[in-house]
Amino acid sequence: MSSPLALPENYDVQAHMPAHQVHGRVFHATIPAVQLASELMANGTPAGIAEAADIFRAVLTCQEVRETDPHLGNFRWELEDEVVEDLNAVQFVLFYCIPVLCKTPDALPPDLLAAMRRAIALGLQEIARIDVAPTYTNIVIKDIVNSCLGGQLLNDETTARRGREKLVRWMAHVDTYGLPAEYNSPNYASVAVRVLGRLVELTEDEHTRIRARTMLARLGLSAALHIHPGTGNWAGPFSRAYSHAVFNADAFNVDNVRAWLDDGQLPAWIGDLLQRPDVPEQIDETAHGEEPVALSTYHSPSFSLGVASCELKTQEVIFIALQSCVFHAQYRRPDSARSGVLFSRYILDDQWLSFQTTPSREPGQVVPEEGHFYGVHERGRAIGLYAPRGLDAWTRRTSAKAVMVWAEIEQVDEIWIGQHKVDVLPAEVSRGEVVVVGSGGLWTAVLPLELTDLGGGAPIRLVELDGHLALEMYNYTGPAKTFWEMAKPGSFYQGQPRCGFYCELAERTDHASAADFAAKVASGTLVDEAVPPATYVAGGERALRVEYVRDDRVLGIEVDLFEWSLKRRWTQDGPLSWPMHESPYARQSASGQVAIGGATLTCDKGPIWLCACPGGKRYIAAYSGPEMTSLRLQVPGDVVELAEMGAGIVVWDEGEVTVEAIRPS
Repeated sequence: MSSPLALPENYDVQAHMPAHQVHGRVFHATIPAVQLASELMANGTPAGIAEAADIFRAVLTCQEVRETDPHLGNFRWELEDEVVEDLNAVQFVLFYCIPVLCKTPDALPPDLLAAMRRAIALGLQEIARIDVAPTYTNIVIKDIVNSCLGGQLLNDETTARRGREKLVRWMAHVDTYGLPAEYNSPNYASVAVRVLGRLVELTEDEHTRIRARTMLARLGLSAALHIHPGTGNWAGPFSRAYSHAVFNADAFNVDNVRAWLDDGQLPAWIGDLLQRPDVPEQIDETAHGEEPVALSTYHSPSFSLGVASCELKTQEVIFIALQSCVFHAQYRRPDSARSGVLFSRYILDDQWLSFQTTPSREPGQVVPEEGHFYGVHERGRAIGLYAPRGLDAWTRRTSAKAVMVWAEIEQVDEIWIGQHKVDVLPAEVSRGEVVVVGSGGLWTAVLPLELTDLGGGAPIRLVELDGHLALEMYNYTGPAKTFWEMAKPGSFYQGQPRCGFYCELAERTDHASAADFAAKVASGTLVDEAVPPATYVAGGERALRVEYVRDDRVLGIEVDLFEWSLKRRWTQDGPLSWPMHESPYARQSASGQVAIGGATLTCDKGPIWLCACPGGKRYIAAYSGPEMTSLRLQVPGDVVELAEMGAGIVVWDEGEVTVEAIRPS
């Protein structure tokens, strides 16, 4: 028998729910309560099951049951809330309740079992009414899983069919670019793996199980290739990341992916990708968003650099605390220190670390992202452009700036401005000068671009910021004021202020000194030019073009300052497109044919992807479309052909072929 599961210290035995205080008030949280109940049921001790029953009864009192309420069937986030506000609550509650009734219904009292079935039925009606959009990844897959499993539990074929059909639609939505909107988020990748894994475990529909496993494999492929081979850390850019993940490179790492492998949630071949050699490599993918989001990650032996073409824009007002980390680097330090972190942000009112909360939720410390970003990246070089969000004619602001942050200033070895070493902070940076920072195995060079001064005397300077080194690039600092020129539409608007940087990362061993690296970066040709200011006219454009050229390598980006829209990005190889997946180990295509590692995958429909595992002994071919397709996988010395298959995966493992795919009836 299992050892009894200890109740958390904040557990209120009278209310049968965890409790917490916010501003002196006590609140009881619905979601942690129902999660605890599911864990107690899985633990299986009589005392634990009895307590779980009491918790379920308490949670059911938080369901909205008034027929006149527009969110009938949803749940209050806290026991003390008066009404339903967070529409996600029903997804979380049902995600923990439905599996309990699928696995251990006989363990609960009959009256509670009946009440839970009624609550689930009511909740599923609310989920169908909300019908969350496919861009909200972790919630839409909860919708899918709750509907599939809830319909199965209640013998409600209409609900189960809705879940199955929404899974197909979500897969098609993801496959328009390659990755879901909430791409490469350590926090939410964990959610996606756990939720889809639950569907694989409990669904009785074979086609649904295969589709879920196909998507798990695709998400696992991306996650594994974002693990830096040398440090074992999870590299950016991140669609959504909490502050602990932004500052701490070790917060999510190879152990997280290995845990998914050990639990059987990801296929075993993903482990091959964790063993790939520690050599320079770049991974390019595209995620679905309000506009496509290109994310590129470069792994060098001592560092990784991840840059997104823009921030995650879906739900940006609601989830400011979870905004994209669009420029994020990690690097090796001496063995005694954890990996270093470098990232960028746009900040208003010099608000560095802040606490965001709702009246009933515990405050959380976040690094606010208050800018819109466009970027371009190739290997160790990147250009980042920012426009402020919230700088307008109605809100008084004291400052607006972009910052580059090297976490933990005590781990910084040396700082240079051009050919001069910096020994004292703060230090002013003249326009056109290159800042070089040496820390661990990494040299970082930053060349601030032209900055629009919105107040007279906006500086560029190196400072210590809450124990970290920061390069501040201001558009404004001064008395609190509004900005009439930022009102759009408006009679004074001439476009967004210019603000950005060219950044180059290099191995510490590649340059003899910081001064040498600064001189090398300064020797490149930088074009940083914008159409002269003019008052905005609807339909007009005001282009900003930034390009850096050195050693036959080119990196460029152009945006429209009027509409703050991305026009184009390019390298020495020409315009950059939107690859579904391009890496040394895998390629993805919307249709047709892909080749990698000596193997070729051909289908008459798409989307398809092909992975060549390190060592050349294992190949994985996948098709994720809604229709049937032919498949031909040619590997060195062998060919696999299927006349007709639906979504699924074909594995060639040293001549042994395994097919897990939807097959003709």
